[in-house]
Amino acid sequence: MSGHRHDHAHSLADDLTVMTAMMERRRALKWFAGAGTAALVAGCGGSEASTGTSSAATATTTTTTTATPTPTPTPTATTTGTSATACVADPAETAGPYPGDGTNSASGSTSNILTVDGVVRRDIRASFISSTTVATGVQLTITLTLVNVNSSCAPLAGYAIYLWHCDRQGRYSLYTAAAESYLRGVQVSDANGQVTFTTIFPGCYDGRWPHMHFEVFSSLSNALSGRYSILTSQLALPAAVSSAVYADTTTYPSSANALARVSLSSDGVFGDNTSAQVAQQTPTFSGSVAAGYTAAAIIGIAR
Repeated sequence: MSGHRHDHAHSLADDLTVMTAMMERRRALKWFAGAGTAALVAGCGGSEASTGTSSAATATTTTTTTATPTPTPTPTATTTGTSATACVADPAETAGPYPGDGTNSASGSTSNILTVDGVVRRDIRASFISSTTVATGVQLTITLTLVNVNSSCAPLAGYAIYLWHCDRQGRYSLYTAAAESYLRGVQVSDANGQVTFTTIFPGCYDGRWPHMHFEVFSSLSNALSGRYSILTSQLALPAAVSSAVYADTTTYPSSANALARVSLSSDGVFGDNTSAQVAQQTPTFSGSVAAGYTAAAIIGIAR
């Protein structure tokens, strides 16, 4: 993505340290049976500093609830009681340099959209802080289902999910699209453990496979406090759908070329995952570029 490579050096520079550290943690997990899990989850994005330039969100929510720490889960894989299908725990991944969750800063100020009124919303295409710009691109409606991998994939109701991703040009609101707050939002899981977001298909930028970021909290009050995430991870977007979307070089001007230079196996986040983990992290898609897409993914959490 030559036109934006400097803006997105995070994929090859900012993310490198975090990705390396996470891969070392994963190797340690194989030998120490989960002893490093707390460090793994705590290290997801907590120490990253943004290289973007922005005016950070400073408005605060009127929520007065007091968050209580949530124990860090131990990712394990179990089998459901009714089928032979594996119930897979999503691996923890880096939040990257642009989380907007209070764990880093931009232009000397902390960027934390989670404490801003209006962040709880289903349609995340519009900015809602100082701008009302609507992000354009191929429409995507994605449903995420939270399940407990330690309880036969039972749905987890009342959990909050914060979803964010780049725009069609590979820019992140609050950072490389500093005036915007689009493509970020929080939803609470229903009785089926499900949340649904209306958004756009994100662009692809150099050094990273097309992806979306998310954080899971055990309650809405915890999410709105900007603390106590129990899982930070990412979703990998399917190759065939990505290629179809990026064929429109007017809407997605640099994504096709960026996609041609990366693969899932070379990606610094997804590349060291098992095939079962990658399958878990890849949503299923239906629809078309013209009509828009509907997607679904299961997010396994050890509770």
